[in-house]
Amino acid sequence: MFVAVITRDHPGSTALRAQTKGRHVVHLDAAADGLRVLQTGPLLDETGAEVGSLLILEAGSIDAVQVFMKADPYTQAGLTAQMEIREWAWRRGNPYLAGSAKGKPTAGAQERG
Repeated sequence: MFVAVITRDHPGSTALRAQTKGRHVVHLDAAADGLRVLQTGPLLDETGAEVGSLLILEAGSIDAVQVFMKADPYTQAGLTAQMEIREWAWRRGNPYLAGSAKGKPTAGAQERG
């Protein structure tokens, strides 16, 4: 299954994010058994400051994602104020689905997400 994770930082935690970013990147690069990190990037405020994150993961279960996110250095450091973990039906632009560039799910796309 594909999963979207959206996090929001605590206000005023730009320095904590910067201090923790290196360990966070190592965590993402290492991934976990049964979990792949497909896309990531910071959410920005109106000034361009990083205030959260968006991650697209492939995982066998939501539980695996929750364990992975609990171990994330951003979470461990107390940066994360809010986290939403949602199963996601990745269609347009999904390189794992033939024909997805046109946004047309192929047979079986509903089951895979």
